[in-house]
Amino acid sequence: MAVSRITMWRLMSAIFGIKCLLLTVTLGILMKNSFTMQSIQPTLTPTSTVEFQEVSECCACLEKWIGYQCNCYFISKEEKSWEESRDFCASQNSSLLQLKTRNEMSFMNASQNFFWIGMHYSEELKAWLWEDGSFPVKDLLPVFSNTKPRGCPVFSPSKAVSIDSCETKNGFICKQSRI
Repeated sequence: MAVSRITMWRLMSAIFGIKCLLLTVTLGILMKNSFTMQSIQPTLTPTSTVEFQEVSECCACLEKWIGYQCNCYFISKEEKSWEESRDFCASQNSSLLQLKTRNEMSFMNASQNFFWIGMHYSEELKAWLWEDGSFPVKDLLPVFSNTKPRGCPVFSPSKAVSIDSCETKNGFICKQSRI
C-alpha cells in the first residue's frame, strides 16, 4: 500500500510539473507578442487625426518606415522625378503608393506636399492602371479616371490626383504590402 501511494504522488507531481512548464511557455509567448505587436486600428471621425507608428498590427517595418494596416510606408523628404521615385521604391522592395482605400487617403492627408503615386497610362487599354496592373477604384479617384495622359500622376493633400510633368521633382511614398 505504501508503494502505490508513492507511485501516485510521483505521477501527480509529474503531471503538475508538465502543466507548470506549459503555462510558463504560454506566458512567455503571450508576453513576447504583446511587446512586439501593437494594434493601431484607428477610429476615424471628421475631426480626428490618425497617428501612425513604426509597427503595424501585422508586422514590423524597417527604420524610417511607418506601419499602418499591415502595410509599411516610406514618405520621402527628398524630391525626385517620377521615374527616379519608382526606381527608389523598387530598390527598397516596394512600389510607389497605390491608393486602395479611403483610410489610406486619410493617411496621405497628414502631409502638406505633393507625392508621386504608382500609376501609369496604358495606351493599349486606354486607361490608367496601378503599377501592379490593377484598375484604380473609381470612387476613390472619380475625376482623375477621365484625365488625359500627358504626364505622371501626383497626389495632393486635398485628396485629389492630378497630372504633372514626369520630370518635375516631387516627394514620393513607397508602399510595402506585408500580407
